[in-house]
Amino acid sequence: MAASPLVRFAPSPTGFLHIGNARPALLNALFARRAGGRFLLRLDDTDRERSTQEFATAVAEDLGWLGIEPDLFFRQSDRTALYDTAAERLKAAGRLYPCYETPEELDRRRKRQLGRGLPPIYDRAALALTEAERATFEAEGRQPHWRFKLDHRVVAWNDLVRGESHVDCASLSDPVLVRADGSYLYTLPSVVDDAEVGVTHVIRGEDHVTNTGVQVQLFEALAAAVPAFGHHNLLTTADGEGLSKRLGHLSLRSLREAGYEPAAVRSLAVLTGSAEAVRPIASLDELASLVDLAHLSRAPARFDPAELDGMNARLVHDMPLDDVRERLAALGVPAEAAEPFWLAVRANLGRVSDAAAWWQVVNGPVTPVIAEPDFIAKAARLLPEAPFGPGTWKAWTDAVKAETGAKGKALFMPLRLALTGLDHGPDLAALLPLIGRERAARRLAGEAA
Repeated sequence: MAASPLVRFAPSPTGFLHIGNARPALLNALFARRAGGRFLLRLDDTDRERSTQEFATAVAEDLGWLGIEPDLFFRQSDRTALYDTAAERLKAAGRLYPCYETPEELDRRRKRQLGRGLPPIYDRAALALTEAERATFEAEGRQPHWRFKLDHRVVAWNDLVRGESHVDCASLSDPVLVRADGSYLYTLPSVVDDAEVGVTHVIRGEDHVTNTGVQVQLFEALAAAVPAFGHHNLLTTADGEGLSKRLGHLSLRSLREAGYEPAAVRSLAVLTGSAEAVRPIASLDELASLVDLAHLSRAPARFDPAELDGMNARLVHDMPLDDVRERLAALGVPAEAAEPFWLAVRANLGRVSDAAAWWQVVNGPVTPVIAEPDFIAKAARLLPEAPFGPGTWKAWTDAVKAETGAKGKALFMPLRLALTGLDHGPDLAALLPLIGRERAARRLAGEAA
């Protein structure tokens, strides 16, 4: 029987995750959930200068907010011995070779190639160096960086998203796998880790398609099983701009702090650019059932914050009290008022945090707007006695209508302005019992209450 799938999300802890990172993280986690597989979180922290514990902690927190709980976790900085062993194997096989060019020399060489109409790929000059020439460079203080010698052939695979795909590796530079300071770039640790833990499916953005040609050759050079690859379309801004960690307002952390629901964020991140209609899906299992990599669009998936607002509001409007009880308590809503208050206001909310403003309307103080003093004075005399209940608003407005002849907007708007200080809001039939008779009477008298 085939082993269950193992997928991975492998961010670098060099900044906060953004909405664009949420897409591959979710596509991997939901793929594993649907197939009964496992999800690995791997921190690609080989960049010693930029990787920080703050960002590493934030990655786990942000994924947890999205509802992603890894089955496995490790960080590459703890696994250097594995990469050293692999590098030595590649050196012994003649596939990893030392190069001594400085960045400035490489840049000049690329410019000369472009000037001659040639592709700016590495010319493998280092392979022609003699032992004496290498010794001279090292005597000058140069330490080599190490390149992987590619076979100049076409690497083909059946992509989970794009179908039959290929990369002509003859068009690529031999990639640098090891820096001059001995640290590793992305490619070697990634392949070694995938091979060592048995990753079966690599699902990532289409900006990695070219990398796949290199990585397939590296898997083969290490005599490791080659996983299946799927390259999905990228999430962009509404204007088509690429997302990056520099766009702080679209970080998962900032979206969470702004009061968005994780279900809204993950639904938009996954369903945008798919064959499915973009809509809020509260259940992770249901969202997983909708993920079909083969049906993702090839066009960029545009993330529109306005669409997120709409999806978030739709989720909030349907939320049961149990989902928000603790958050209402944190806003100061007492337990005994939570249910009637939530049912009264949720249809008017874009985010749960917006309920704070309506609790202020209920609990005061509110500065009433007395637009028609004579009308409000008559309404105040007709205000029913306590206690207020579900039928109080209708009984009262029926009495005011009979007394004044006002109806429709002329009847309801002056009362709303006096009771709430606003010209919009939840149904007053539900809100009035929460305001209560004493506070309502004071507001009708023009008092801030």
